[in-house]
Order: sequence, then C-alpha cells, then structure tokens
Amino acid sequence: MKRLKDKVVIITGAAGGMGAAEAKLFAQEGAKVMATDNNVELLKEWVLTAQLEGLNISYLKLDVTSQLDWDQVAVKTVELFGKIDILINNAGIYPGFVNCESTTMELWNKVMATNITGPFIGCKTIIPFLRNSGSGAIVNIASIAGLVGGNGTAYSSSKGALCLLSKDLAVELAKDNIRVNTICPGGVLTPMTEALLKSPEMSDMIKNMSPQGRIADPIEIAWGALYLASDEASFVTGTELVIDGGSVCR
Repeated sequence: MKRLKDKVVIITGAAGGMGAAEAKLFAQEGAKVMATDNNVELLKEWVLTAQLEGLNISYLKLDVTSQLDWDQVAVKTVELFGKIDILINNAGIYPGFVNCESTTMELWNKVMATNITGPFIGCKTIIPFLRNSGSGAIVNIASIAGLVGGNGTAYSSSKGALCLLSKDLAVELAKDNIRVNTICPGGVLTPMTEALLKSPEMSDMIKNMSPQGRIADPIEIAWGALYLASDEASFVTGTELVIDGGSVCR
C-alpha cells in the first residue's frame, strides 16, 4: 500500500538535492506533490521528466521569504489538488563556516530570512489548510548545526531556531491533529555542498564528520521525511530526527 496515498504535499527548495529526492519519493508513495523553488527553470527541468514517468508532481516558483508567493502557492495547490495535507520546509542556504566576528549584518539577515523566516511564513500560511483537512504534518529540515556548535554563527543560529519553531508548533497544533517535526541531517550530497567538496581539504573534513566516513545521499534524508509525514508517525511530534551517520555521537 502506498504510504502517502492521496495526500497533498508542498515541498520547498525542490529544484535539486533533498527537496527533489523528497518530491520524487513522496509521489512514488502515492502523494500529489507541489514542488517549489526560487530556481524555477532547474525545478521545471526534472519535474517534466518525472511527469513523463507517471509521477503526480506539479511545480511553482516560490521565494520562501515572500508572503505573496506563499499565498499564491497555497491557493494554486488547493485549486489543483483540492486540499493540503503535508508541508516540507526544505529550502535553506549555507554560507559556510563564518564565525561571529566575520558575520556581517547583510549575511546574518540573508541566512535568517531563508532558513527561519521562510519556514515561519510557510507554516503560518499553510496551517489553516492543514486544519481544514482534519489532520496534517509539517516536517522542517534543519541540521545537526542546530544541535551542536562550530558550524558558523548565522547558520547554526538559524537551524537551532528552526528546531524550536517545530517544538513550539507541535505543542500549539496538537489539538488540531497536526504534527510538527524536524530532521537534522549531517553532511548531504546536494548542489549546496558539491562546491565545497571540490576542495580536497573541505571534502575530507565534511566526510570525516561522520564515523561512517561519508556524507548522505539525499534519498536517505527523504526516507526520514517520508516516515515523519506518514501515518506511521502518528504519535511522533515535536522531535528531531537526526540523520547524520553518527556525527553528533562524537
């Protein structure tokens, strides 16, 4: 049986990496997926291929920092699919290991806008639609940087805030049968990390973060998101699922 049969899902940051992997996996599991990203050309490229393969995936441009964009995505998703059941806040940016003294206000504001304000606007916009569906699930993709220090001031702060946003919403929305959880990945092979891996020194450092000596494939994060979004996790809310190959054990 399909684990997300007839569920309607919005996924942000889906032009590639974890977001694209989540969108494809969710569709394979029976969901109707609205994949969104600011890079609509890259998004469109793989979605059209997925549609030819029979997957029920549509796409829309979304700047997660724009309330207007979020409103349009919500309305168009309901017009197309009739409801919204699941929100995956996957979009995020990583500026590198920038310490506090080197973090400019411009960099701080940019990271915060995408990594925490974006998910906040998304949740605020989509919650009424989840409530109308009678139940729902929100999965926020944070990072182990939100749990441990040493990963850059703005990035770590934004991901830590995202973990606490999930916990606060989990308490607030339990009465509405809406679950809210966080995934904290370690290193993942995405377009964002591929540039870093071109440096042998940075590549070795990222891979050696994990006792397994490697970084994750995006599908390994998508499997975790699938579990948290599915009815199998009906009693799971307000938690962080760490998928990091054992990095935070050290």
